Amino acid sequence: MEHAVTLMEMLNAREARAVRQQQLLEEYQLPVISFCLNIAGPVKNSPVLRRAFRGGLERLECALLAARLDTAVREEVDEPTGCEALWVVRGEGRAVKELCVELEDGDALGRLFDLDVLDPVSGKWDRTQLGQPPRKCLVCGKEGKGCASRRLHTVEELQGATRTILEDYFGKKDQQALGALAAKALLYEVCTTPKPGLVDRNNNGSHRDMDLFTFLDSTAALLPYFEQAVALGRETRDLPPQETFRRLRQAGAAGERAMFRATGGVNTHKGAVFTLGTVCAAAGRLWRAEGCSKDLEATLRLCGEMCAQAVQEDFAAIRRSPAHTAGQRLYLEQGLEGIRGELARGLPAVARIGLPTLRERLEAGDSWEEAGRQVLLALMAQVVDTNLIARGGLEGQQWAMEQARNLTQDGRTATREELEMLDGALIQRNLSPGGCADLLAITYFLEFISRM
Repeated sequence: MEHAVTLMEMLNAREARAVRQQQLLEEYQLPVISFCLNIAGPVKNSPVLRRAFRGGLERLECALLAARLDTAVREEVDEPTGCEALWVVRGEGRAVKELCVELEDGDALGRLFDLDVLDPVSGKWDRTQLGQPPRKCLVCGKEGKGCASRRLHTVEELQGATRTILEDYFGKKDQQALGALAAKALLYEVCTTPKPGLVDRNNNGSHRDMDLFTFLDSTAALLPYFEQAVALGRETRDLPPQETFRRLRQAGAAGERAMFRATGGVNTHKGAVFTLGTVCAAAGRLWRAEGCSKDLEATLRLCGEMCAQAVQEDFAAIRRSPAHTAGQRLYLEQGLEGIRGELARGLPAVARIGLPTLRERLEAGDSWEEAGRQVLLALMAQVVDTNLIARGGLEGQQWAMEQARNLTQDGRTATREELEMLDGALIQRNLSPGGCADLLAITYFLEFISRM
């Protein structure tokens, strides 16, 4: 529950801050930066406001480092009356104030920063002493002090403007971050080596039309799509989940075209456009200005809610017309739903196999690559991969599953040499567990999110 502070609490906090400012000035005889946030209303602290405050501290630190200004003292408090910081800086007061004004005027988020600079010689520096105009009003953009003194805007208007700033800023920031993590997951997947039957740093696996660089080109081309998927999730979070998926499909078609242009017509990531794009959209729906949701179970459950209806409609359409793809034929002939069914069920293989295996291996001290190899084997040992069936029939899929089970039974860890031998065997049989590779990428992505 957010705490609504009283006027007396705010006055006491300001008095305590002023006393401490004076103590630091007298003790160090250096400029003091006093940093807090400009927040209207009785709620002065919350998760999103703490996030904004931490962002301001990071910017301040970077700016001081760039200006080669050291800090002698750093004091920070996190109270219901708001987050505050007092930094004593080894530098000239005017230069420090100029730096702070740049941070306040740098972008919309900076408009929420209140960076005072107190000098033991000159006192408190004012923007007008630097020839800078007064700060502008959050609501109307006019001179802020005039609006404040005449109370031209309600507290609700000021709070609404603040929320807009925070959501716009952190929304764009997290959209880019999640898109980058999705691309990173694809890069981790392709670079995990050795991966039996799949493209990796050693070889092209059972593929003759693609190599590592084809995957790198494809991933770079898909980065804007992943960011768009997150944005679609955010934009439609108040609509039914099915509407998010409907719009995502349109974006996914454009993403596929970008992939094919980058690869010269080679299908490197069509499955990932569908699966990883859906996970990105789910992450967007669950996003809040406080940050990205770390509830991975809710993310996976939402994936199923988003696409289950559309997937069933797809299957109904397949039953009404001749099959055109390997996946459609497998569904009609053997009832195998493949990755569509997996996604409609909320990716249980990722929840029950991928993530637990990855975390267990990382906690045991494995590198991401070592852990990823074991995740792939665990998935191959338990998941029916229609990519394997399309290439080698049920017999080929069952053979690959048996090999993976032999290498993972009783909790053992497959050696690199054993994986390379299995790689050669799958290549000889022209088998490729592409579905499991997509699940590995999703596993990487979700674990990245949990560590943001």
